[in-house]
Amino acid sequence: MAEQHADDWHRPLRHVRAADLSADTGQTPGMSRREAVSARTVGSERVWMGQTTVGSKTASGNHHHGDSETAIYVVSGHPAFVFAVDGEEVRLTPEPGDYVFVPPFTPHREENPGDEEAVVVLARSSQEAIVVNLPGSLTGA
Repeated sequence: MAEQHADDWHRPLRHVRAADLSADTGQTPGMSRREAVSARTVGSERVWMGQTTVGSKTASGNHHHGDSETAIYVVSGHPAFVFAVDGEEVRLTPEPGDYVFVPPFTPHREENPGDEEAVVVLARSSQEAIVVNLPGSLTGA
């Protein structure tokens, strides 16, 4: 947790080592989230940031992130992000170095059809890792 300082303009920067990321955060079957920057880890007030991995030939469960906006940066692998438009599934297939934006309350899932693990960095507009796991399909069929 962040330390209290008399001068809020000069609070220290915080360094979160890769080895210190915590899996003690919201999870969805088929993927692994690790928390890096949050109210709990560094005392952030408006942002949550972490890393997600999806193993090869794996798909996560359907989920959404409540009222949080989510930005995703693809570090490695070839993940697919699946959501529905007018009852039809749509697949985004970003490459490493690409970004994906997930609006609030949008049901989606991550898939990794490739042979290597997919790794992405997440940033959310809330310091809370809101994860609402959903039953059934994205199309409601």
